[in-house]
Amino acid sequence: MERSSSSSSPQREPGRGWWRWAVIGGAVAGVAVAFGYVGGWLAPARLTPHRIVDALQTAGGGIHPGFRRNHAKGVCVTGYFEGNGAASMYSVAPFFKAVRTPVVGRFALPGGNPYAPDSSVPIRSLALRLTAPDGEQWRTGMNAMPVFPVATPQAFYAQLMATRPDPKTGKPDPAKVKAFFGAHPETAAFLQWIKGAKPSASYVTESYYGLNAFYFVDAAGKRQAVRWRVVPEQTAGAGDVATAADPNVLQQDVTQRIAAGPQKWKLLVTLAEPGDPVDDATKVWPAQRTTIDAGTLVLDHVEAQDSGPCRDVNYDPTVLPQGIQVSGDPLLPARSAAYADSYLRRTSEEAGVAGVARLSGEGR
Repeated sequence: MERSSSSSSPQREPGRGWWRWAVIGGAVAGVAVAFGYVGGWLAPARLTPHRIVDALQTAGGGIHPGFRRNHAKGVCVTGYFEGNGAASMYSVAPFFKAVRTPVVGRFALPGGNPYAPDSSVPIRSLALRLTAPDGEQWRTGMNAMPVFPVATPQAFYAQLMATRPDPKTGKPDPAKVKAFFGAHPETAAFLQWIKGAKPSASYVTESYYGLNAFYFVDAAGKRQAVRWRVVPEQTAGAGDVATAADPNVLQQDVTQRIAAGPQKWKLLVTLAEPGDPVDDATKVWPAQRTTIDAGTLVLDHVEAQDSGPCRDVNYDPTVLPQGIQVSGDPLLPARSAAYADSYLRRTSEEAGVAGVARLSGEGR
């Protein structure tokens, strides 16, 4: 019927309607170009999450199947967050009410080598996932340092490239490292801090900083720029330093401490004032800013990361509940995208899907 109907219709003049196909073809080509650009295929110099994760992978000594490409060495912890209601006037997020929320967390070392000795780097990290009764989540990744070295994904990538090990020596090229920091004066605050930083022998005596700014949103829709950190209540052994003689002291220590009793931190939320930078993690806010004690983080159980509840969690810092919003910090979407790429690689390796973790040409 369709064929006979078509044959009975007036014949079109040759060439008529060509423009419709041109428009359709152009649209398809445009979509292909857009996807190609987003993927980096047609813009090889463009920074993509894949290139960042490739660089992290190289810095970590290559592919370690099934492990995160950054913060590869770690341990799962669980417990709860006890809100006290103090932050509820600034945010409608359910976690800040006077309620108890379950937490799945992870302590870790920076870097992509899951076998690195604990003394190899002076920074420790803590990631948390809080889940409300209705399933709403807040995920955050914090580091035991008060300031980030760079302000943009491009600078972070340049730092990775400048500090990656030289194949001949196994160590970064001092000239490249010096050139990078010389070209990036925004790293000054981090360099000042790192001079006195030492690799602690305990995860539980560290303060962990969110570094990036976010917005709290109250019931009226008013936004307040904030940064948060957790500060330990336990201080015994705070000055102890990890040594090469005990390469796994951190997991041993946290296991022993939690076995003896829950470990606790105060969640402190700092409120920005007009003029404070909310899109630059290299800049510290003035110490006199108002800070709220929003509640207590309690960690009371520890498990190995290969079988514990943190194993399959992507601690994407842009997974936020109603009442918390991302700021304009360009590191946040970059972290989210890179975490997703890393998650795909390691879970694909665990599932036996070949080829996902293959290094790009530049990452080899």
